[in-house]
This record gives sequence, structure tokens and C-alpha cells, in this order.
Amino acid sequence: MRLIVGLGNPGERYEDTRHNVGFWLLEALARQKGALFRLEPRFHGEALRVSLHGQEIWLLKPGTYMNRSGQAVAALARFYKITPDETLVVHDDLDLPPGHIRFKKGGGHGGHNGLKDIQAHLGTPEYHRLRIGIGHPGVREQVADYVLHAPGRLDRQRIDQALDECAATLPLILEGELARATQRLHSHKPSE
Repeated sequence: MRLIVGLGNPGERYEDTRHNVGFWLLEALARQKGALFRLEPRFHGEALRVSLHGQEIWLLKPGTYMNRSGQAVAALARFYKITPDETLVVHDDLDLPPGHIRFKKGGGHGGHNGLKDIQAHLGTPEYHRLRIGIGHPGVREQVADYVLHAPGRLDRQRIDQALDECAATLPLILEGELARATQRLHSHKPSE
């Protein structure tokens, strides 16, 4: 991996919303390194280059809002000649219970507007995804409102546990131990 993208919406208004789970993980990684994101207009977002587990990695938080995430991802990837296969996108997933994790490469966008736009800009769905469960409101018409609000205390606790597990498993992903990473992430169960 050479690029890790965390999906979310920019601005204080969205900081604590479920849709910003991808931002939360990247911000935690930056804190661990004592580093700060910098606004990078040419990449349409905030970026940071860090050394993670012996590898130089770009962290990117698109500043284009969720449904335009591909613009930022494609700009940075093109500039640094990073392929989709070297890209990991971290995002919220309505189809997983809060705190559950799935890791995969490729596949459909599942109606996720951020993934849909990234796929359109990269011209392929063949990038890696780290899906963090946020739960589902139960009614399709309530989805937009649900993802743009903060999770309750217990759901946030479960999501935070999942983010900790993702950070702990990242060395396996960066070392190319994808089968071991998948097994570990898929067996993670948030505590009550």
C-alpha cells in the first residue's frame, strides 16, 4: 500500500457523524505519529506523508464531500503514480453492525456514493477497502439522515474498538499479509 484514503465529509458540522469513520482512523494514525494533516489544494483535500511500519505512506482525507471523493483520490494517485492495487479506502458501511469490520479488494460500491465516485475516477473497482460497520437505521428513507448524525455512546464505543483493531492490523496489510489481515479483521467482535 502506498495510499490510505479515509472517507468522510469536511468541516466541524460532520466531525462526529457516522459517515466520517474513515477520517477517524486516519486522524488516529496521524496522532500516533505526532503529525498533522495539511491542506493540499492540488489533491482536493488534506494529506500527510508518514512512515508506517517502515513504509512511506500517503494518508488522504478528501475535502470534496463524500459523493465527490474520487476527485481527490485520483488527483493524488495520478500525481504520485499510485495504482488502485496500492490504494486502501477506509469507509463506513451500513450493512455491517456497529464495530464489525470487513477487508476486501474490489467488488461493487453497495450504493456508497464515495465508493461509486472513486470507482468512476479510477476507472476500476479493484482497490482495497476497509469497511467499518455503523449499523443501519432500518428504513431506507432514513439512511441519509442516519449517516450524517453521531452514533450513540455504545455504537461509538464499538466503532472505536474497530478502529483500534484496524490500526493494530495495519502492519499485516502493509506487509502484504492480506489473508492473515482478513482473518484477524473478520474475527473481530466488539465488546458490549
